Amino acid sequence: MAENDKSTCCVKGWGAGRDTAVAPAGWADLPRADPAEQQALRDALVPIPGGIFEMGTRHSTYPEDLDSPRRKVRVSPFRIGATTVTNAQFARFIEATGYRTVAEKEGWSFVFHLLLDRPEDWPLSPGRLTWWRRVDGACWAAPEGPGSEWQDRPDHPVVQVCWYDAMAYCQWSCLRLPREAEWERAARGGHARRKFPWGNALTPEGRHMMNVWQGDFPNVNTAEDGHVGTAPARSYEPNDYGLYAMTGNVWEWVGDRYGPRPAPGRMPEVDPEGPDEGASRMQRGGSFLCHASYCDRYHVHSRTANDPDSATSNAGFRVAASA
Repeated sequence: MAENDKSTCCVKGWGAGRDTAVAPAGWADLPRADPAEQQALRDALVPIPGGIFEMGTRHSTYPEDLDSPRRKVRVSPFRIGATTVTNAQFARFIEATGYRTVAEKEGWSFVFHLLLDRPEDWPLSPGRLTWWRRVDGACWAAPEGPGSEWQDRPDHPVVQVCWYDAMAYCQWSCLRLPREAEWERAARGGHARRKFPWGNALTPEGRHMMNVWQGDFPNVNTAEDGHVGTAPARSYEPNDYGLYAMTGNVWEWVGDRYGPRPAPGRMPEVDPEGPDEGASRMQRGGSFLCHASYCDRYHVHSRTANDPDSATSNAGFRVAASA
């Protein structure tokens, strides 16, 4: 997708500006969490029953997202994080391993302009996406660059992490990223043909159920849901599987590559893992920047693709494990 495509709030395809050779370096040398910590991390995951569900939507808002038509998928039982990985959890991984993220190695990342005290100090933007600013020093530990600290928000999702960084965390924890089908099964909470984890109304009875944009994107966020940037990972009500923020807040990396999906068949696909080839990786769930007027991707079926070395202030991840 072109970086100036008006259907997206996110930075697309900007990873080509990075030295991708730095991305996976050191994976094999990362220490593993000790067995007791590995078990504790696994035990914290929520069990999700296996079964057949309808994945995708009847009509896609953005055909290039390839989220339609619906198709039947069978997934085996698995486990998934109740929340995205938080800053405090990621800090523990960094402390244990000394790992440096791609943004740290490269020395910069993109930050949404309304999160900056002085956006004019950071004039570089990717193409026409002027709401994204290249900020020197922006990384997971300083999400908005100099002067910002993760310690101010330990229970918020870790951001400014790319797919490679998420995979490094999985290497240490002996967990994995969820497969895309697993993610959607979990997001739906056991229900069929709902737009959101809780139903079809964006704000049932006037209640905000997730952290997305209100106002005039990208210039005015009225923050009626209480947040301009990320919200704590356990904000709002969980879905019926006990999972928080499966839509909104931050885009979540999953394991699958982006690519065409098989045509729906009479028999359900079984534990699909996505295409075998392709450079881009999938993200699911939308973020605090999604709005119906611009990037209507905050539904349980919504998906987007990005470079695996792309890190932004609206993307994180949650972990999973086989049952």
